[in-house]
Amino acid sequence: MAQLLMTGFPGFLGSALLPRLLARRADTDAVCLVQGRHAVLAGSRVKELEVTDPHTAGRIRLVVGDVTASGLGLSPEDRAGLDDVSEVWHLAAVYDLAVPPEVAHRVNVEGTRNVLAFCRGLDGLRRLQYVSTCYVSGRFEGRFAEDALVEGQAFRNHYEQTKYEAEVLVRAAMADGMPTTIYRPGIVVGDSGTGETQKYDGPYFLATFLQRQLSVAMVPALGDADEVRVCLVPRDFVVGAMDELSVLDVSHGRTYALVDPDPPTVRQVVTTFAHHLGKRVVWVPLPLAPVHGLVDHVPGAETLIGLPAEALDYFASPTTYDTTNTTADLTASGLTCPPFESYAGTLLDFMQAHPEFDAHAMT
Repeated sequence: MAQLLMTGFPGFLGSALLPRLLARRADTDAVCLVQGRHAVLAGSRVKELEVTDPHTAGRIRLVVGDVTASGLGLSPEDRAGLDDVSEVWHLAAVYDLAVPPEVAHRVNVEGTRNVLAFCRGLDGLRRLQYVSTCYVSGRFEGRFAEDALVEGQAFRNHYEQTKYEAEVLVRAAMADGMPTTIYRPGIVVGDSGTGETQKYDGPYFLATFLQRQLSVAMVPALGDADEVRVCLVPRDFVVGAMDELSVLDVSHGRTYALVDPDPPTVRQVVTTFAHHLGKRVVWVPLPLAPVHGLVDHVPGAETLIGLPAEALDYFASPTTYDTTNTTADLTASGLTCPPFESYAGTLLDFMQAHPEFDAHAMT
């Protein structure tokens, strides 16, 4: 029986992606590399999948390890059991925009370096499936191509910087002959059908801000609300696209921007959320730089503005993303990204029904 190895389980994307992969790969079992502190949660998630997706029963094995450790922190016995891995899915990363630099570098850069070293030791590797982010673009102004990477761009935070550095490593391995496909999701929100998510960050900050206000909501306009696009994408499209693209011959060596090809503007995001929450919006023009200073240094300003400091720039971003490869290679499957307006209400319904989640992802 062939094996695939996944890092990042039981995270937000990995938990939804794994049953899809196994449904498409009847001759393959999965091995999930999990940190010891997540072993109990991972075990519970496997049991849940065996109920909701019976085809996964007996086909998911957990091994304790750590991408930040040499040899992925695997015991000799566990490493010996992975010699026939033919496909590696590397999803593990720190997704926190406010992550300290040393943590971001250790997990995102050194973790990727260790996964690449593991892949080089596999005689039968058919594909490394690497999950990057569209925000390797940093502050690039204009339309960022799927094959672009080193463009002299500056970065907003250590998350962007280290994911960029990690993709540089992956592309170097590709140039040396490692069979690889790269996926660049945008800001991943909940499932478009159910709203399910594991954390409330990004646009959820905005929704919470609107929800707290009276019938008339005062919203800061940090840039041109009709020009700036918000790179939102629902989880089900991201995992569905990765599942479809991963088995295509044409995807070998390609990079895919997994984003809405027609993303909503800031104004559309705000007014759509406000409509579902029964609010009327009044825009208050505010220059971005002074707002940053206010949020960074004045207690309570973050609550007043409605967004944490690390998220402000994404509502004044100068970048849009080309999806030529993604659109072309998904055509035969019929899979497309649903428009934001079609699922925004579902996201809000889930958020209101599940106040127990917060802004922190599993790392």
